[in-house]
Amino acid sequence: MSEPIAAARAAGRTLLTEVESKELLHGAGIPVTVSKLATTADEAAKIARSIGYPVVMKVVSGDIAHKSDVGGVMLGLKTAKAVKDGFEEMMSRVKANAPGAKIDGVAVQQMAESGTEVIVGLTTDPQFGHVMMFGLGGIFVEVLKDVAFRIVPLEPRDASQLVREIKAFPVLEGVRGQAGADVAALERLLLQVSEFAVAHPEVRELDLNPVIARPDGVIAVDARVVLTEA
Repeated sequence: MSEPIAAARAAGRTLLTEVESKELLHGAGIPVTVSKLATTADEAAKIARSIGYPVVMKVVSGDIAHKSDVGGVMLGLKTAKAVKDGFEEMMSRVKANAPGAKIDGVAVQQMAESGTEVIVGLTTDPQFGHVMMFGLGGIFVEVLKDVAFRIVPLEPRDASQLVREIKAFPVLEGVRGQAGADVAALERLLLQVSEFAVAHPEVRELDLNPVIARPDGVIAVDARVVLTEA
């Protein structure tokens, strides 16, 4: 059993923190932004220096599902002072907006370059087992609901079809002078997630949202892993 899963099981949790989720996925070779937990402002600045600016900070709490709703996300922090001040400000905001939440600290991570946002998800169907979802990411997945599904495990042909089934596929190819995404890298990501699901039957749900798809590759900037009941 991997360390992040073992830690969650030992604590009686089914939801992994973002830091634990990314550690688990990184170990499986899935491209995710480096993310480390800081419990003090000084520690956050030290981590930011080691990662390299600019950085993103996100509150880490098993009691908070939508971090941005409670002021738990800060983007584009470029100096140690900005990180330290941001840490203190975030703690104050989150405690005010979610007074009952247990806060583990703040995840400090790389700030990815912009690109097309997509989502890769896994759910567990009682009859078919793991089912993978792919579509436009960020806020668009909730608004447009332009997604496609496949039963795991995927073959290369399945990954290719999954990417091309969404109505927004022309966006990934590049439209009106906009750079397209590395579609081959997206297909590889889908196959990697499929292999991960097969290797980890104890994972009930997985969300990579958003995944930034650029002409030179893909990287997941947010990750959420939910385990089955022990």
